[in-house]
Amino acid sequence: MIHTILQTDILSSLGGELENYAFSINTIWVLITASLVFFMQAGFALVEAGFTRSKNSTNILFKNLMDFVIGTIIFWAIGFGIMFGSKNGFWGGIDLFTRNTYRTDMPDMAFLIFQTVFAATTATIVSGAMAERTKFNAYLIYSAIITLVIYPVSGHWAWGGGWLSRMSVPFHDFAGSSVVHMVGGMAAMMGALTLGPRIGKYDKNGKAKAIPGHSISLATLGVFILWIGWFGFNPGSQLAAAGKVNASAISLIFVTTNISAAGGAVATMLYVWLKNGKPTLSMTLNGALAGLVAVTAGCDSVSPGGALIIGLMAGVIVVLSVEFFDKVIKIDDPVGAISVHGICGAYGTLMVGFFSTSQGLLYGNGGALLKSQLIGVASIASWAIFTSFVLFRLLKLLNGLRVGKRIEEEGLDVYEHGETAYNN
Repeated sequence: MIHTILQTDILSSLGGELENYAFSINTIWVLITASLVFFMQAGFALVEAGFTRSKNSTNILFKNLMDFVIGTIIFWAIGFGIMFGSKNGFWGGIDLFTRNTYRTDMPDMAFLIFQTVFAATTATIVSGAMAERTKFNAYLIYSAIITLVIYPVSGHWAWGGGWLSRMSVPFHDFAGSSVVHMVGGMAAMMGALTLGPRIGKYDKNGKAKAIPGHSISLATLGVFILWIGWFGFNPGSQLAAAGKVNASAISLIFVTTNISAAGGAVATMLYVWLKNGKPTLSMTLNGALAGLVAVTAGCDSVSPGGALIIGLMAGVIVVLSVEFFDKVIKIDDPVGAISVHGICGAYGTLMVGFFSTSQGLLYGNGGALLKSQLIGVASIASWAIFTSFVLFRLLKLLNGLRVGKRIEEEGLDVYEHGETAYNN
């Protein structure tokens, strides 16, 4: 009898210790991956600066800095509650300065910082598409609003217990192909459309002219940083690392993320090479990003082979999309953000309906998940397009959105900030 009681006490004590260890491991994992996602801000800054002209580099870098600064404060104060509160299926409600309890498997503050870096990523996607012609003060207002309400509401639908997650077959966007990247890409499209093209982008006949960026080296370094950061973005979304199940899941996500990026880069390089006779580094860099964006929704649920196919297709889609926006509908996007994040984000989310090994159409599971993915993509895209269109139109009407002709021609750095990125 005494022996049994002692054995029970020992087992209970061990169980408690193991639970504490798992809690600590999961928390550390989330904080480390949050740091990797934060590092992506540097990647975006370098990509955008490299793909644009040197006279606007300070402006680009400054906007990327403020996206994170503003996002940190706004999301903590209001946005997080809207995203993860439990008021209803449309929005979570107001939790000023994040004081409620949301998690039992990690500290709420760990979950907050992880979600904060995601919110900042969404905001900063827009910067490149609106580069070289946007007023700095107008951009700051946009950055605050997307973090305050546009991103949190759509995020609530998918990740915060909202209506997309309550469907009979729940919408699946594991790490944000739609919730993060498509939202940012659609907002980028509305921003670039409202602004109009840069001076000199189109000739008098409407033919698109290339405006080369000033440093392919910076852009390349930026893509490598983003690729590294994606190993926080996608595996970190598992939100746990303790135990065999989580370890196996994280390992798969690492592999699918990497393979899709490689597939995107290869496909873009070969497609451009065959089409134009020469492989181009700038477009291939976007191909790698396209693969990363596309696999983000299903990185936890597709096989490595499925991830490769998703990446290969994304690498071709991004080229076709860039050419379509540039030459057909004439929306000037200096870095290809609309195509990389908006179009490939939507495409990748839909591909989950085909390639999910547990629910996908290609694995004999019918079209129920694909239907949910279509509904999710359509609703999130519509929300992002409508709200950002209204926002940018209001900014244009009330504040002015675009800098003057002289400022645009001579560069935003000196006129908007009184300093240049490069001093001879």
